[in-house]
Amino acid sequence: MLEKPYHDRDGHIWVDGEFIDWRDAKVHVLTHSLHYGSAVFEGDRAYEGEIFRLTDHSARLRNSADLLGYEIPYTTEQIDQACVDALARSGLGDAYVRPVAWRGSEMMGVASKNNVIHLAVACWHWGNYFPDKMAGIRLMISDWKRPAPDTIPCKAKAAGLYMICTLSKDKAAAGGWDDALMYDYRGRVAECTGAHIFFVRDGELHTPTNDILLEGITYDTVIQLAEKRGITVHRRDIYPSEMPHFEGAFVVGTAAEVTPVREIQGIHYRVGDTIKELAADYDALVRGKISL
Repeated sequence: MLEKPYHDRDGHIWVDGEFIDWRDAKVHVLTHSLHYGSAVFEGDRAYEGEIFRLTDHSARLRNSADLLGYEIPYTTEQIDQACVDALARSGLGDAYVRPVAWRGSEMMGVASKNNVIHLAVACWHWGNYFPDKMAGIRLMISDWKRPAPDTIPCKAKAAGLYMICTLSKDKAAAGGWDDALMYDYRGRVAECTGAHIFFVRDGELHTPTNDILLEGITYDTVIQLAEKRGITVHRRDIYPSEMPHFEGAFVVGTAAEVTPVREIQGIHYRVGDTIKELAADYDALVRGKISL
């Protein structure tokens, strides 16, 4: 059965300070961010009625807007409350929460300063990002590379920066893969289309340096969980030639959570105890059963 389209659902969405019917949450076709990619957004997850690391997500949303040259007209605390209210209004315990801010339609063209800034928050049920995720996913290598930090505001979670991720994800799906692994402009291993990556060798973790990547909230959480277990984490440059020499690999993100990788385009990995333990720790943490 096909999932119901996102524009045609029951419920309410928080928009600019008030709740409106889900189907009425629309913007004009000449909205600036639609044409120039300057919307910013977050992906939060709620577990049993609590949004995990909510304030970190809300603060990052405001920082993303700052990097794109505008200010969201709500404080971090107000964004937190909008997310909490939207979750409560949805009636869901486990949910995906999507705050998004965008430039309006007051003017059209590359210049943007006369456009009103809007904010909306929607909540919906979203299960595993990857079906049967603990069996491990299969990654292809993307044709696209993460750009240099002097070519894009790489620390912003901005709509326009995801274009190459969509191209990579769609090509992967067309070829029977679950996702795509992207290299960066220097040929280093970077990330997947919406998740950071870790590798495992001799009980230690290796993960790409984060100098060109979004400051991942799940990424930071998993590093803390690993360190709590006494697992050494090496944050460093990783090159493709190294990938066959790791025992395991996994990806992390708010949507992906902790998902093992069983293959990267012909390189096979096993889902070992380290990955299983970190996945279990993450699930326990987000559900309030353990703390950092």
